[in-house]
Amino acid sequence: MGGATRRDFLKAGLAAGILGGTGGLLAEPAAGKSASDWVALGKSGVKVTRLGMGTGTYNGRAQRELGQEGFTRVVRHAYERGVRFFDTAETYSGMPQMLAKALKGLPRDSYRLMSKFEVGDKENPKPTIDRLRQELDAEYLDIMLMHCMRSPSWPEELKGVQDALSEAKARQSVLAHGASIHGLLPLRACPGNQWLDVALLRMNHRGASMDTLKAWDSAEPGNVEEVAAQSKKIHAQGTGVVGMKLIGEGRFKTPEERDAAMKFVLGLGSVDAVIIGFQSTAEVDEAIERMNRTLKA
Repeated sequence: MGGATRRDFLKAGLAAGILGGTGGLLAEPAAGKSASDWVALGKSGVKVTRLGMGTGTYNGRAQRELGQEGFTRVVRHAYERGVRFFDTAETYSGMPQMLAKALKGLPRDSYRLMSKFEVGDKENPKPTIDRLRQELDAEYLDIMLMHCMRSPSWPEELKGVQDALSEAKARQSVLAHGASIHGLLPLRACPGNQWLDVALLRMNHRGASMDTLKAWDSAEPGNVEEVAAQSKKIHAQGTGVVGMKLIGEGRFKTPEERDAAMKFVLGLGSVDAVIIGFQSTAEVDEAIERMNRTLKA
């Protein structure tokens, strides 16, 4: 992204945050909060819509099975309804490319992209970041996360990767960086971490697909109380918090369960935005209506 383009983007983003109307962004409704509000992710400098669309349900299988035409229909419907925050990852096979096709032709400053990459032994993630930008057909990524932190010592072990992401942020090939967290031990390493612009946390009222003390994902319920408490500490330090697994990766089937999950997460006061992996336009509408209803309660 050229220097002038970056400056123009940053100016447009600032104006949009103040005026709520430039660059194709939706104005914040005068009558209270809604799913399509643009909200700041802590002190990251990035704003996203309160409700975002994920592309990684069962590692993207649920979205891939829609096919490109069906997936594009869902993405465009979400976009038209004001959902302008989209999440993907390199491990969601084929989904970055499908998302790029679904968004093709829409103004780049009218939506936000968050992607994630597996760190492995990558001391230099620049080639991965460049590849992900190419796959998403994007000059820059609004948020780039290290994917699936499981080690309690990840901030020390991945110092080189964090430094490289900071360099990418300085070049503005990414605008904010952070990590997605999988486990209580890596979660406990987040408070006090000033490098962490954005944290993606698993969050719902029943602990479904949430964090435990195990170093791998488990069928046992996560520790809701601790995750909520840690999220408050993380948010208080200026880190933007994005919630995932809001409906327990599809486990919450009834309207009552989904209402309870939405009320719990939004009621914490420490979650700026949430990501839900939609598989139909009806699911988009349901989530928007549920979030709007909860925010107005």
